[in-house]
Amino acid sequence: MLIFMKILLIIASVGLIAIVLLQKGKSAGLSGAISGGAEHLFGKQKARGLELLLSRTTMGLAAAFFILSIVVAYVVKS
Repeated sequence: MLIFMKILLIIASVGLIAIVLLQKGKSAGLSGAISGGAEHLFGKQKARGLELLLSRTTMGLAAAFFILSIVVAYVVKS
């Protein structure tokens, strides 16, 4: 069971890395660093199509990664 959860954790981490690298950058350069965070925070740009799919997949894989990390750490400690 522990080996299976570790394999799932590795798959989730590699998938998360791949999905994050596939996403397009929202802003570039120094001006994007200053204003980009506010635009992302207040939702001035709506994600559509592939961007929306990548965003939701990233959230799902991130949640799976955190949950699996906590479960694996708990099982190893026990």
